[in-house]
Amino acid sequence: MRTISVTMNLTLDGVVQGPGRADEDTRGGFRYGGWGGRYQDEVMASEMSDGMGRPGSMLFGRRTWQDFITAWAGRQDPNPFTGYLNAVTKYVASSTLRDSDAWQNSILLPGDAVESVAALKASPGDDLAIVGSASMVRSLHAAGLIDRYTLLIHPLTLGAGAGMFDDRAPLTEFTLTHSVTTTKGVLIAQYDRR
Repeated sequence: MRTISVTMNLTLDGVVQGPGRADEDTRGGFRYGGWGGRYQDEVMASEMSDGMGRPGSMLFGRRTWQDFITAWAGRQDPNPFTGYLNAVTKYVASSTLRDSDAWQNSILLPGDAVESVAALKASPGDDLAIVGSASMVRSLHAAGLIDRYTLLIHPLTLGAGAGMFDDRAPLTEFTLTHSVTTTKGVLIAQYDRR
């Protein structure tokens, strides 16, 4: 059985919406997009590169997959992420997407995300990593399918925006297995489900 790991940027008040760019996710009138950029440093880059060094495939919801295409597919600048993201197998769970041809090495998981991801998890193959895709993470967490969280907890509050969990989150206990603090005060904490 595969494991599913999530990497998520969030604020102290639990907001996960739009950390990367001002236009990343403006749903609900969210106007704080890009809040995570000023906290990037060498420690964070190293931790994220280490995670990409582990064998595995990626799992996306439709919206995040399409956003990653815009941000990463076809980029030519030298960085440790572009080559990895273009080469890795990418599963995209969606009930509305018709095909996954827009980005190389992408495989569409049609239909209900929880059902299709549960079937994928039960099949033999590489472990699965999710970056972002908060709506899908909420559903998968409620179904008990998430095995590990790597949380990048940023030292700010926004007071508005979509949170990491909703009222469907069941009681689940985790064990802290790794943590490091960046030079800019971001706590990177890895939790494994008990």
